[in-house]
Amino acid sequence: MTLAKVFERIVGPEAPVEIVAYDGSRSGAHGSEVRIDVRSPYAVSYLLHSPGALGLARAYVTGHLDVHGDMYDALWRMSQVFSDLTPRDRLRILGGVLDDPLLRAAATKRLPPPPQEVRNVRFSFLRHSKRRDAEAISHHYDVSNTFYEWVLGPSMAYTCACYPRPDATLEEAQFHKFDLVARKLALEPGMRLLDVGCGWGGMVMHAAREYGVRALGVTLSKQQAEWAQKAIAEAGLSELAEVRHLDYRDVAEEGFDAVSSIGLTEHIGKANLPAYFSFLYGKLRPGGRLLNHTITRPDDSEPSMRQQGFINRYVFPDGELEGPGYLISRLNEAGFEVRHEENLREHYALTLAGWCRNLDEHWDEAVAEVGEATARVWRLYMAGCRIGFERNWIQLHQVLGVKLAADGAAGMPLRPDWEPPAA
Repeated sequence: MTLAKVFERIVGPEAPVEIVAYDGSRSGAHGSEVRIDVRSPYAVSYLLHSPGALGLARAYVTGHLDVHGDMYDALWRMSQVFSDLTPRDRLRILGGVLDDPLLRAAATKRLPPPPQEVRNVRFSFLRHSKRRDAEAISHHYDVSNTFYEWVLGPSMAYTCACYPRPDATLEEAQFHKFDLVARKLALEPGMRLLDVGCGWGGMVMHAAREYGVRALGVTLSKQQAEWAQKAIAEAGLSELAEVRHLDYRDVAEEGFDAVSSIGLTEHIGKANLPAYFSFLYGKLRPGGRLLNHTITRPDDSEPSMRQQGFINRYVFPDGELEGPGYLISRLNEAGFEVRHEENLREHYALTLAGWCRNLDEHWDEAVAEVGEATARVWRLYMAGCRIGFERNWIQLHQVLGVKLAADGAAGMPLRPDWEPPAA
C-alpha cells in the first residue's frame, strides 16, 4: 500500500482532499483546494505511537505533515480526524507500511513529543495549585505580546466577542462584548470593579474609560500585566485602572460593586468551583453583581478534561469545562441569586474566524516571532475550536448573579435593561 493510501484511510476515503506523499504517491481528490503533504516517514511513527488523535497534531506541529489551503476548510473536510484512532486503525496503518523498509524502520521508532507540548499533564493531585496554575497560564499567555497583537487585533481581547450584527468587525464586536458586560453589571461612575483573569486589561480599561469606574484587574501572566499597565498609562487611565500580576486568590480588597470573570473559570478546575464562586461572593458588597463568562460543554455527559487531548497538551494545560447547569448550580450554592443566562456559542465561532484571518494575514511575521511550530499550534487549535463551536461540541455562556441585600433586595430591574431597544 502506498503512503498516500495509508493516510487516505486516516482522513477518510470520502474526504474531499488530495494527499501527496514524499515518495511520490498520491491519493484522494485530485486538484482539491485542500492538500495534505506527508513530508516524512516519521509522520507514521507519530500516528502509531501517540494516544488518540494526538499523532496527527504532533506530525503537523513538527512539520512531518503539512496542510495546504485553509485550515478551517481542511478540518471541515476531514471530519474523521476528530475521532480517536482505534487499535484496529493502527493495525491497518502498520499493515500498510510493512512492505516498505524505510517506512517500517520509521514506524518502529518512537519519537519524543515536540517541545511545544506540555509534559506535566499527570499528577492530578497538583492540579490547580497556585504554582501549577501559574505555569499553565504562562505556557499559553506568555508567548509574545507582539504575536497576540497580530492575532487578536487592537482590542487585545482574547475572549469571545459579541457581534451586534453579522457584518460587525472583530473590534466592534469586542467593544460590544465589554460594553454588554458593563451594562449587565450596571456600572456607574465611582463604582469599584474587580476583573479576575483580566488578560491584557480590556475590560478594566473599558470600565474606566466608558463608565468612570475604578477597576482592578488581576492576571497570572506577567507579560499580560506589563502590557496592560503600559496601555493604561498611555490611555491616561492610571487614576482609575490598574492591572496586577497576581493570583485572584491573593486579592486582599473587598466591598466591590461588581466582579467580572471573563474567560477564567475554564482554568479553575471542577473541584475548585465552589471555593471560587464563594471567594468572588465574599468580594462583593450586598447588592453587587457577578458576570461569569466562560466556555462550557453542552452537558455533563463527557469528562471535564481529556488529558491526552490536543487542547490539554498544547493550548490550555489543566483546563476543565463543565456544563452550564453545573456551573449555575455551583454559583447558586455559593449564595448568588442567578438573574440571567445566555449562550454566545455562534459569537465565538465568528470571533475565532476573525482570529484565524488575522493569523493568516500575519503568518510570516508570526513564524519569525514565535517559531513555525508554535504558529502551527495556533493555526490548528483556532480552526478546530471554530468548528467545535459551530457543531455545538463546546459553548460559551454568560451568567449574571447578584449578592442579595440582607432584606432580599436584588437591586435588579423588573426586565433586563442592558440591551438597547431594537431599531
